[in-house]
Amino acid sequence: MIAEGIAYGGDYNPEQWPEEVWAEDVRLMREAGVNMVSVNIFAWALLEPSEGEYDFARLDRILALLHDNGIAADLATPTAAPPAWFFRKHPQALPVDKDGRGLSYGSRQTFCPSSPAYREAALRIARVLGERYADHPAVVMWHIHNEYGCHNAECYCDVSAEAFRGWLRDKYEDLAALNDAWGTTFWSQWYYDWDEIIPPRATGAVPNPAHQLDWRRFCSDELLSLYKAEREALREAAPSVPATTNFMVMYNFDALDYWRWAPELDLVSNDHYLRSTDPESEIDIALSGDLVRSLAGGPWLLMEHSTGAVNWQPVNRAKTSGELRRNALAHVARGADGIAYFQWRAAKAGAEQWHSAMLPHAGTDSRIWRDVVALGADLKALAEVRGSTSPASVAVVWDWNARWALELPSQPSESVRYLDVVRSWYEPLWRSGVAVDFVHPSADLSQYRLVLAPALYLVDDDGAENLTGFASGGGTLVVGFHSGAVDANCHVRLGGYPGAFREALGVSTDELFPLLPGETVALDSGGTASLWTERVRLAGAEAVTSYTSGPLTGVPAVTRHPHGEGTAWYLATHPDPETLAALLDRIRAEAGVEPVRETAEGVEAVLRRGGDADYLFLINHGEREAEVRVTTRATELLSGRGIDGGRVTVAPGDVVVVREAH
Repeated sequence: MIAEGIAYGGDYNPEQWPEEVWAEDVRLMREAGVNMVSVNIFAWALLEPSEGEYDFARLDRILALLHDNGIAADLATPTAAPPAWFFRKHPQALPVDKDGRGLSYGSRQTFCPSSPAYREAALRIARVLGERYADHPAVVMWHIHNEYGCHNAECYCDVSAEAFRGWLRDKYEDLAALNDAWGTTFWSQWYYDWDEIIPPRATGAVPNPAHQLDWRRFCSDELLSLYKAEREALREAAPSVPATTNFMVMYNFDALDYWRWAPELDLVSNDHYLRSTDPESEIDIALSGDLVRSLAGGPWLLMEHSTGAVNWQPVNRAKTSGELRRNALAHVARGADGIAYFQWRAAKAGAEQWHSAMLPHAGTDSRIWRDVVALGADLKALAEVRGSTSPASVAVVWDWNARWALELPSQPSESVRYLDVVRSWYEPLWRSGVAVDFVHPSADLSQYRLVLAPALYLVDDDGAENLTGFASGGGTLVVGFHSGAVDANCHVRLGGYPGAFREALGVSTDELFPLLPGETVALDSGGTASLWTERVRLAGAEAVTSYTSGPLTGVPAVTRHPHGEGTAWYLATHPDPETLAALLDRIRAEAGVEPVRETAEGVEAVLRRGGDADYLFLINHGEREAEVRVTTRATELLSGRGIDGGRVTVAPGDVVVVREAH
């Protein structure tokens, strides 16, 4: 067990402070209810002042102090920030960008992921840490590296080129197979020798899409190989200590295929930060939380988020009153069994000195500190929620390969962005209080009534068969525009769009008419659509909605088709939010999908299910008090009060957690 109840804490960087501050740190941690902190994340230069020479005295004292005060340690390998001496000795380990520009050290993650020298040094310090602290009573988990790929997901140097060729040899075995997969007869790109293949560096025109896609896959796998190597080094020394690394399932990061990464983690953890320009960031929190929970297959850990402002957006504003609490408990509602922040004590120097923390620059006489202490009490009251699951009957298909492929250059419209489309479909479900899982195209879909594929531009044959088989077996499948268009190699599926789903959807499209920015067309349902249209011809499906303006007037925009024992819908355009919400409400009602709980507008309702009780999280994002019906055998966990009359009141900006006994 990594901590009692819900884990609570943050990144602790005592090396940034005089040792006399440490005693105050742990005293305040106990006051706030902190029970686990991540340590050693960026301490490589202090632990190994020169190659092969180690100084663990400081870390020994830190771990002893934490243990003496009942605080568990998530002990990190410090490999995200190699020291300056390493790069002076191994300058060839520095990364090179797409334009051939060599980058320097002086920040973090300034290494080439394919560098043998970096791998050797990272594994050496991981082994030494594992051997020294395998049995330390404070250490409950290994925190491997930090935010893999955040700054160096791609390196275009010659060492990376050779590693890429090795990855391609393993995948294709011979050049004939690679040339076929990449379609290299186009633009005279045929390869006669493996050494002719290079990364997709900056070039005069559009690079080969299959080449770019395999490069993205390689880069994700190359970093994954580093994680697995460090994990194995630690397992040799401490086989019973679980290992994790912090994902970044958030709006501005798409470099890694986390479906491939998640099975390699003993505990899935995530970092999540809000976009300052997002007027409804609570939707982003929910989407990210549902996706991370789906990757984990159950509860997960929030390894980093912020108590207030970050430091890396154009304008960094503090959170509003009550937002710290709502954000944290929304993550718990979506399956987080641990809540942690970057960082414990706000830095006075360095690149992140203006990033908020649990203990801010103002000290304990601050709103952040009072909110941090109050949140610690809330999480302690929610201890029994730990380990509970999150049932859902709706699945949204998410695939990083499809995202990468859709956003390559030379698409029909560069305005089509993967996350924007997925969020536009997710949002009405969130507003309706419908529980959602995210799934890979090849996932077992037997537990779901409704499966949505908003933006599955690329899908392999097995994934397409799995999804259409779900519909033919009695499920309801909804497919978004430009889905099924290409196979796993980015080759267009011939015979008409939407390619892999054409037969199941009962439609065929021969030509695409994406819309210009700001352009809309009218629908006979009374709404409008933007972004995309196409000339759909019915091939067994019925038209549910058609265009009443534009060059495709009278052409179906939304179709419905019986497929086997089930139903397949096609949204060949991007309806406005109200129209899309009404359409998805109709579809889910036909599929027999009900919301978690009927609530007032602005109140988010999320359910976690335990062995003896359900835990209903009610988060009021609105400005009005709301009443929600609950069962008669219910209590409020955060207040400990019973509930009279089968109704609970949620004040504006408040969070109520209701325990409903089975």
